[in-house]
Amino acid sequence: MHPSRLPESLLLEQCLVRRTRHTGPGGQHRNKVETAIEIVHTPTGITTFAAERRSQEANRQVAVFRMRLLLAIRLRAIESAEVIPSKLWSSRCRNQRISCSETHEDFPTLLAEALDAVDAKEYDVRRAAAALGCSTTQLVRFIAKNSEAWTSVNAERVSRGLNRLQP
Repeated sequence: MHPSRLPESLLLEQCLVRRTRHTGPGGQHRNKVETAIEIVHTPTGITTFAAERRSQEANRQVAVFRMRLLLAIRLRAIESAEVIPSKLWSSRCRNQRISCSETHEDFPTLLAEALDAVDAKEYDVRRAAAALGCSTTQLVRFIAKNSEAWTSVNAERVSRGLNRLQP
């Protein structure tokens, strides 16, 4: 199972969580209270940080979301070339359209599934979209919602002698 799909408690078991102070806007409260959160995914070394909120819990939630997103983009969990859409994907993909905002908590999991499918189909987005039950345009637009994912897919396509995708 891809780490971005793990329940939060299991994901955090694989991580080192640090609480720190952080300077900047927010005044005396921010300088005296450890509200900033840094999370390091121990198996991969991927690190996220959040300090923009006033509460430690809010920053923890932001850092966990960012961790899921980075894991989704940077790690591939391919078992075979056969792509079977998950129940979550099927619930979010109706009439070949993918419905999920890039800020929704399901986005990292869906992005991981989309990128795994693209990788399994050797970066042929048409074949990946067909396997996932969505249109090619929808899959391309979904990946383009995250600039790092978009850049990594295009870099891999170029390295394989394929054309860059256009948003």
